[in-house]
Amino acid sequence: MIVMGRAILVTGGARGIGRAIVEAFAAGGDRVAIHYRGSAASAAELRDALPGEGHAVVQGDMADPASVRAMVDGAAEALGGLDVLVNNAAMYTTHPVLEVSYEEWQAEWRATLDTNLVGAANAIWCAARHLRDRGGRIINVSSRGAFRGEPRHAAYGASKAGLNSLTQSMAVALAPYGIAVAAVAPGFVATDMARERLESADGPAIRAESPFERVAEPQEVASAVHWLASPLAQWASGAIIDLNGASYLRT
Repeated sequence: MIVMGRAILVTGGARGIGRAIVEAFAAGGDRVAIHYRGSAASAAELRDALPGEGHAVVQGDMADPASVRAMVDGAAEALGGLDVLVNNAAMYTTHPVLEVSYEEWQAEWRATLDTNLVGAANAIWCAARHLRDRGGRIINVSSRGAFRGEPRHAAYGASKAGLNSLTQSMAVALAPYGIAVAAVAPGFVATDMARERLESADGPAIRAESPFERVAEPQEVASAVHWLASPLAQWASGAIIDLNGASYLRT
């Protein structure tokens, strides 16, 4: 049997932005490993609904280094190798500095950094061993919050700022192996997790942050990720692409 398409691993691929990314790659003829932490049913349902063959689901806790290694290696085994890693999995919690205990503050920082930054770094370490002989792409999903700050979600903003620096460091480190590394930095995106806020009294103000008076659709983020993984996007290595509808402009 001739296996067609590239082998793609998307962390946090069962819902939201990750789901849209998975669907974009599958629609282009690629084979996708959908990583999940706890939503096994959603991951399996998505896999079964994708066009094409050879898709897989892999479970793992991004905050657990051994779990990350097993997950990445399992994806490579299931797909017959690895061509693209998309680091999308992340956690987002509220911890206002003057409203939480010292113990809560420490716990939120530790959990967020372990998942969003260290987990992504560990996934890159593991994936690079599969990519080094075939080139490929690593795309990290960052956030507008890395640049403008997140007063009520400080650990999240800091983790994404760290992810941007990691992206640029790895772009230089892995270029000699033909591996390009880039990131996208979305603003507010209309996912299931965001629906409650978008439908609340905060919704109009959130939409008004952009001169387009709306928030992004997951497919808009996915299209940028899909392009960054394309053969013509190698020269974007090291880039961090803003996807926030001009809601935050940086120089």
